[in-house]
Amino acid sequence: MGNFEAIAWLPLCAGATIAGLVLAFLAFRRRGAAAGLRVTAWALLPVAAYLTDALRSLWTIGATVVGFVTGLVFNPAVWAGVAVAGLSAVLFVVSGVLRGRKLSAGRRKKDTGAAEPRPAQGAPARPAAAGRPQQPAVAQQQPPAAGKPAAKPAAKADDDFSDIEELLKRRGIS
Repeated sequence: MGNFEAIAWLPLCAGATIAGLVLAFLAFRRRGAAAGLRVTAWALLPVAAYLTDALRSLWTIGATVVGFVTGLVFNPAVWAGVAVAGLSAVLFVVSGVLRGRKLSAGRRKKDTGAAEPRPAQGAPARPAAAGRPQQPAVAQQQPPAAGKPAAKPAAKADDDFSDIEELLKRRGIS
């Protein structure tokens, strides 16, 4: 950190601010007040950083980042660590692919085994729990009530929709 004190920061920051204010004046004349004020705001930042001692913090952060990057680039042990991390990532991917193949192979063996009997039409899809009444998987179509006239089969599309409407009415959905 001895390098920070070796630099004369006040003249450097004051010079950057003065140069910025000159550019702000030119921006104000050429592009208007909004552009001039924006450049003025940027021009005042070097002096503000010096006066608040934020410049020392920025110097420390910059020196730390540069030291880390140079240590990363020029250190063979770090590159060995990067290679080991890459190998680990590849092994994770390969193990996932192999696991997926193992699971799909197990499913294929199960699929090629004896076929499970399918329930007959009207039979329950799954065994019912004890104490529950069994409901058929396919709903039985009830004949229309005696007082209702039968739907006219004028067109096939109308016939399809009339079946749906009848089902909705039976369920209480209009």
